[in-house]
This record gives sequence, structure tokens and C-alpha cells, in this order.
Amino acid sequence: MLDGLRECRAALSIDTQKPGVMRAALAAGADMVNDVNALQAPGALAAVAQSNAAVCLMHKQGDPQNMQQLPLYHDVVEEVKAFLQARVEAAIAAGIAPNRIVIDPGFGFGKNLEHNVALFRGLPGFKDLGVPLLAGLSRKSMLGKIAHLEVNERIHASVAAALLAVMKGAIIVRVHDVKATREALSIVNAVEGWSND
Repeated sequence: MLDGLRECRAALSIDTQKPGVMRAALAAGADMVNDVNALQAPGALAAVAQSNAAVCLMHKQGDPQNMQQLPLYHDVVEEVKAFLQARVEAAIAAGIAPNRIVIDPGFGFGKNLEHNVALFRGLPGFKDLGVPLLAGLSRKSMLGKIAHLEVNERIHASVAAALLAVMKGAIIVRVHDVKATREALSIVNAVEGWSND
């Protein structure tokens, strides 16, 4: 399937925690591995290190089945930052060049609304880790809770969140509503002189 997608001439990112899937997808031409487990599975670091692909290291607390039941942090920003710093260091030690690494604080992955808002406010501090920051806020439940919106009503909230994330240092934003987000970012670019690519 990835072979057919190569014709679109866009970078291809795969979402997996499994080293075997990583190796197969990378062999088929994937350009990036997005791992919600931050390459912690045995063999995951080596699978990416043996390629030229980029990797997105994400933070989560708990497992998908239970991560939202009772997330707990003393200082969510510092704890997420420390985790991602350790994973960046592990990736570099395994032979993954820093310019291939992206970090994602994992909004909504083992975090309640208070944690997510604190993390959003703390995004500028993630620049200290020295690698690009990705923010995935599009249509998240936190936006629904703040603005009292169902998931299919969150386009405007999602665009606003993407703009704020870029203003706070995100280099990449993961979005559902690409056209609306690009249009909004083009206004920011025109006014602030930023790039929206």
C-alpha cells in the first residue's frame, strides 16, 4: 500500500509502536515514524536508526485503554519535558541524528483538561530541547470541553488552537481541516513574517 502512495510525492508518516511494522514500512519507503510510545519498545530505536527516516517522539501517560481514567502529575510541563528530553537523548545515542527528531507533548494522551491547558501554556519551554515541536490539537476533546462543542463542531476552535500553538513555538501542527488552517496561518505569516509551510 505504501508503494502506491509514493506516487503522491508527499512525505509519508506511519503511526505505530511496533518495531516490526516500523521496519516493514521504512523498507517500503515511509519517511517518518510517529510513535506514541517514543521508541521505548525493544528494537524500536534500532529500527529507526537503521533508516534515514524522521521520527516523532510523543509523550503519553498510561495505556490507551486506561490513560484518561485518572492522569496524575506534580508538574505536567516539567514531567513531559523531562520525558521527551530523555527520549531525544536515547534516540541520539542510538544513532538518530537530531535533525531527524520531532517531539510531541501528546495533548489528550493521559492528560485531563487542566493538564492540557497547562501544557499548552508551557509550549514555549519545549524549544529548550533543541528539536522541532509538533502540536496535535485538532478536534481534541479539550477544545470541546472549553467551548462546549461536539467533535464535528470544532473546526474554528481547532484553527484557533493551531494558530496559538504556532505562536508558542510549534513548527508542525497536525490538523484535520488543512485548508482552513493554512488560510489562517497565511494571515499570521503576512502580518508576522512567519512561514506557514
